[in-house]
Formats: sequence, structure tokens, C-alpha cells
Amino acid sequence: MIVITLFIFSFSAFAQQAGTIRGTVKTSDGKPAEMVSIMLTGTTKGTLVNQAGHYQLKNITPGQYTIMARLVGLVPQSKNITVAAGQTLTVDFVLAENNKALQEVIVTARKNKFANFESKMVARMPLTNLENPQAYSTVSKELMAEQVVTNFSDALKNAPGLDKLWTSTGRNGDGATYYSLRGFSTQVSVVDGIAGQTNGDIDPANIEKIEVIKGPSGTLFGGALTTFGGLVNVVTKKPVDTLGGEIGYTGGSFGLNRLTADVYGPLSAKKDLLFRLNTAYTNQNSFQDAGFSKSTFIAPAIEYRATDKLTFNFGAEFYQYEGTSPASVFLNRSRAFIATTPADLNYDWKRSYTSNDLTMQTPTANIHGQATLKLSNSWTSQTIFSSNTRKSDGFYQYEFIRSATTDDLLERNISLLNSTSTAVDIQQNFIGDFKIGNLRNRLVVGVDYLNQNTNNSNSPYIAFDVISGSAASTNYLAINRSAVMAKLGASTDAPTKNSTYGYVYSVYASDVLNVTDRLLAMLSLRADRFDSQTTTSYTQNAISPKLGLVYQLVKDQVSVFGNYMNGFKNVAPVTQPLADISGTFKPQHANQLEGGIKLDAFESKLSVTASYYDIQVDNVTRTDVLTRDGKNYNITVQDASQLSKGVEFDVIANPINGLNVIAGFSYNDSKYTKSTVQLEGRRPNSAGAAQLANLWLSYTLHKGDLKGLGIGFGGNYAGKNMTANTLTTGVFTLPEYIILNGSLFYNTKTFRLGLKMNNLTGKEYFKGWSTIEVQAPRNVAANISFRF
Repeated sequence: MIVITLFIFSFSAFAQQAGTIRGTVKTSDGKPAEMVSIMLTGTTKGTLVNQAGHYQLKNITPGQYTIMARLVGLVPQSKNITVAAGQTLTVDFVLAENNKALQEVIVTARKNKFANFESKMVARMPLTNLENPQAYSTVSKELMAEQVVTNFSDALKNAPGLDKLWTSTGRNGDGATYYSLRGFSTQVSVVDGIAGQTNGDIDPANIEKIEVIKGPSGTLFGGALTTFGGLVNVVTKKPVDTLGGEIGYTGGSFGLNRLTADVYGPLSAKKDLLFRLNTAYTNQNSFQDAGFSKSTFIAPAIEYRATDKLTFNFGAEFYQYEGTSPASVFLNRSRAFIATTPADLNYDWKRSYTSNDLTMQTPTANIHGQATLKLSNSWTSQTIFSSNTRKSDGFYQYEFIRSATTDDLLERNISLLNSTSTAVDIQQNFIGDFKIGNLRNRLVVGVDYLNQNTNNSNSPYIAFDVISGSAASTNYLAINRSAVMAKLGASTDAPTKNSTYGYVYSVYASDVLNVTDRLLAMLSLRADRFDSQTTTSYTQNAISPKLGLVYQLVKDQVSVFGNYMNGFKNVAPVTQPLADISGTFKPQHANQLEGGIKLDAFESKLSVTASYYDIQVDNVTRTDVLTRDGKNYNITVQDASQLSKGVEFDVIANPINGLNVIAGFSYNDSKYTKSTVQLEGRRPNSAGAAQLANLWLSYTLHKGDLKGLGIGFGGNYAGKNMTANTLTTGVFTLPEYIILNGSLFYNTKTFRLGLKMNNLTGKEYFKGWSTIEVQAPRNVAANISFRF
């Protein structure tokens, strides 16, 4: 890296010795004044004060200037300065306002309350969106409040290119909700940049924002927690040093009752010990003839500012859930479809096929901590720890079209699960911001240890009975807890009892180099050692590089970017039918090329990301037939491949005061370029709909007696989804749809009222991944929240 840096430096055009201006901006009570704008009047030089209250302006031509600190709503401060050649000049500011007043001004002055792109986790270092050579989207807590969001999947409807495949099943291993992203299935597995998984769902009560990081991100996040389409990172709410809080109630359709509370403030007079507590209780029935879900959530957090240089953060999320399995119909996989759309099936979609005493519990405990030590002006140490425990305890049920001659008959299958999974993740990062010559380097070097274990003690899956999907069945109500337990007790099939243990040892480095003040280059590399301790133990090594370029066409407003990114997935060995055929494989690899443009213009009133990506996946395994000595053997080979390419647009705008626009569009072209004859040339059913679009428009009165009164309208479009697509079965298509939603709200300093209607037209629509799952009809939710 140093050789590359010096090589570029030797050809750079910085002949004269430029100066540097740095300093601090603090409030009247000595707190860092984050988000204050620093400008050199008469130039294009400017920056924002960071979270620690520091700022820095580089490459300043020697001369006399006026430097100004300003934030809309505050009286600006200015100082006359002289910058000499090669000088580092320190200029500090102290605001007249205290920290509490500053925070109120920041909230009021934010031009676009939904454009919250600032992140220390996407690149594992502080980078602005315009500096990052990668596309990502965010969903803010302000947007979730405006839309009266009560579940995680509804929040993600605002992320372009991401769509739900199926609802959380609660089953062991992969019971969380599945989404499609850039042609690949993915689940939420990262909280605050480190492992945080669940077999159930995620409560939105403790979410500051959601980051949807696009593309294979193995270089910075590894292969165990990500997929080739990207990852979803949940950023939790953190303690603050002002006392306050909010309590809320939401009620609505299908017996929705939800209580939430958010309390925060200092625990010491010096404000060096801070706390925050978020809690929620939710209970709701199904829109079908049976089914329910109820959950309790509690998330405490503490921050201890030991010194000016050392800070400790501790947080936890405890989630207790109980509910019935979603009514999901699995399609037949062994013969050609008779019906090819949900309408052809003519099912009664108001049926749940289950009983309210057949429930699954998915308790989740996620505990994490971070120690941040400022080693010097250039280097910071970051030590992160997380411990995650998740369970599946109860009945998992699904329906299956089993018959060889008709699509009408549904087999009800069920199993009693008792599974526990744990994960321990420890990371040590060193984050630097320094110069070699005149070239700025922002570098993160880290090591990562991840241990994942699962213990299963599950009953066998049994076929409980067969019923009609369309006509009335005399045995429809026969399924209940006692009947299922009796049938499980009579089963002669063996239960599933096993344990799996996996260890991942990683080292990574990523450097962002300012070649000029507008041209940035990112060079990153990760090395992984995977060690699986199961009935078939194996080890694998993976190398994952990442390269990126950013050029700012208009400084701090418009940038073009491009990247090469890599992701990987470990592949377990198999037992081959012939001794001389190797059953050991390499990791799968996904290689992405992406390019696009980003805007953050008109004082953040317009934020746009437009990108094109091309993802090539190789080392995919497939089955093949080997003929030897007149006999056919089914073997596994590793020569299959997949292609996924497309475009994405993400727009967040605030064209006039009070009016906010959120819009997105994505098109994905995905296919198996080499595979079995069943799949080759076809779109994977995990890719979801090829076209997706989202829109949300809201207007809030910003002055007058009705200040804070607003209205919102928008929705989602999804193209047709080939939920099953093989040579044997043919294609089963879930039709395209447009879902419209609307809201009314009134927001003041002390309380908030919100009314949201989802699916205004009562559209019947479906999700699925080799399955069919009908979605909720028209429903309403009303919220009242009090702040203190």
C-alpha cells in the first residue's frame, strides 16, 4: 500500500506547499458541536464538524481568509486568518448555545430529515456517501414514524431493489424473514455492524436507521453473515446526554395492539454515564380464520465516557415472540404444474390451515459492546464484542401440493422443533486518518473471530392429513395440538438430533486514498479461514478483494463511482458415489462490477444514487451424471455459474419546505448461466420480481396554527415473480401488483398523532419463493405518542 501511495504521490501535481486548517467547535457547556458547517468564504473549501467536535480543511493555498462556523438557526461566527505555506493552523470556535439547544437546532435545520446517509459501518470507517464507491440505501426512524411502521418488513418497503420473499417461519437455522436483493436471497444478520441474528423477526422500536448495503460485501463483512446480493445492517438507538423520552400506543386492524417506550438521559451529574431503554409489546391476530403473533421486546443501552479519549458502549436486545406459522403453500416439485397462477388454483385465501394452539416461540438475546480508544489525533482503536442466542421452540407447519394428478389437494406437514443457535463475534479494528506526503489515507485494519453453533433436537416431519384447498373439508378443523402430539407419538420416523460448530478467523484491511481533493481510491483485502466441526468436518480458505474509485464532479455535491467487489460462500464437502471422484470443493465466489453517480445537492435537499451492477458467481455446485462401465452415477461437480445484473435508482428529495419525496426503482436480470438441465438459462426463484418500484410523498405544514399537520401517500410496485421455474415443473407466476398506502399525521413538540391505511384498494397479492403466501388486505393503524 505504501509503495502504491508513494507512486501516485510522485506523479501528483501538488508542487506548492499547501496549508491545513484544523480545530474544534464546542457548545457553551463544552460539548462537541457536531454538524456545524465550516467554510472559507470566497472559496469552495468547506467541511462539517464530526461527532467528536473536530474539523479539518486541507490543501489550502497560502493567503488571507475569513473562516466561518455556521448552522441554520444559529448566529454565524467568523474569524480572519492567515495561512502560511506548509502551516497547520488551529482555529477553535465556541458557540453561544449549549448542547441541548444545538441538538434542537440540528433537528429543525436538517434540510431532508429522511436523507440520513452518514455511516461509520458501511465502510467500517467514517466516510460520507459521496466518498463511498458503493451503492447503499437507508431507512430512517423519522420515515418509519411518519408511516406508522409496526413491523420490520414494512420499513424495508422503502429500500429500492429489496423485496420480501417469505414471512418469518421461526424454524431452526433460517427462520427469519427472507428478502431478495440484487437477484439473491438474504436475511438480516448484522446489528451495528456485527453479528446479530434471529430465528424470528426484528422489532423496529430500537432502530435508529436501517442500512441496505448493496452487492457482495465479503471483504468487510465476511461470508458467514452476508449473501452475494448484499446485507441489511440494523443501526440501533444510542444513549444521549439529555433527559427525555417518548411513549406510544398503536391500535388497528386484526386486533393490533402495540405499546412502545423510549427513555434516555444521563445517569451522572458529569454526564459521563448515559442510558437508553427501548421497549415494546405487540399483539395482533391474523387476517385469516386463525393465527396470531405476540411479542415482548426490551433493549437497554449504556454509554460510559471514561475519559476524553476512551468510551464504552453496551447494548442488548431481548425479543420474546410467540405465534402461529404463516399460511404458506409449497408447490409440487416433481411434475408439471397444472395451475400456473394463484388465480388458477381457486383457493380460499382466507384459510390459515392451522390452529391457535400450534405455536412457535423464538426467543432471541443479542448482547454487544464496544470500546473506543482515541490513540492519537490520527489513530483510533475499536474493540467490538457480540453474543447472540436464538431459539426455535414449538410447531412449524406448512402446506404442500403433493398430489400427482391435481393441484387442489394440500398435505398439512408439521414438526415439533427444539433448536438453539449461538454466535460469538469479536472484532478488533484500528482506524487511521493520516497523510503520506500530501496524500490523505483513511485506513482500517482489523481482525475478526466468529463462532457459530447450532444444537437441534427436533421431531420428524409428519404428514398430518390431506385437505382441499378450495372446497370445504370435513377434517379442516381436525388439526390441533393434542391431535398433532398424538400423531407425532405414533410416528416411527427418527427425530433429528445433531450439532454443528463453525469457526471463522479473518483479517482485513481497507484504505481510502485521497489522490486529489476530488479523486479517491479504495483498496481492500480480506483473508478468511473457515473451520467447520460437524459430522463432515472441513476447512476452507478464502481471499476477498475490493477496489473502488470516486471522482467528485462537483465538490461535495456530485460524484461518479465505480467498484470491483467480491463475496464468498463456504461449500461443504459431499460423499461421492465413486472413490476417485473428489468431494472437496472451493468456496463459491461472486465478483461484482458496479458504476454509477451520486448527488447530494442543494444543501442536501436532493440525494440521488443511480447505479449499474454486474455480478458473476462461479464455483457453484450442481449434480451431473457420470457413466462408467455401463452404469450411471449421480455426482456433484463445481462448474456451475450464475449471472445477475441490473440498474437501481434511489431518490430522496425535499424540493420545497415541508414536501418530502422518496422514490426508487430497480431492474434485475438474473439467470443460471451454467447449471443442471433443470435450471440452466432460467431465472432463479430466489431472485424475486425483476422490476420493483417504491414511492412515498408527504407534505407537512411548516408554519401557522396548524404547523406539524401533514399527509402522506405512496406505495410499491412489483413485477411478476417466477416463484417456481424448472424444466420439469414449468413456471408458476405470482402476478405483478401495485399497492397504495396513505397517512395523516400531526406532529408537535409534546405529542404526535398518526393514522395510516395500508393497501387502500384492497388488492389481493402474493409473495413466495417456491411457495405462495397471500399478503394482508386493506388495514389501518392509528398511533398516539407523547414526548417528555
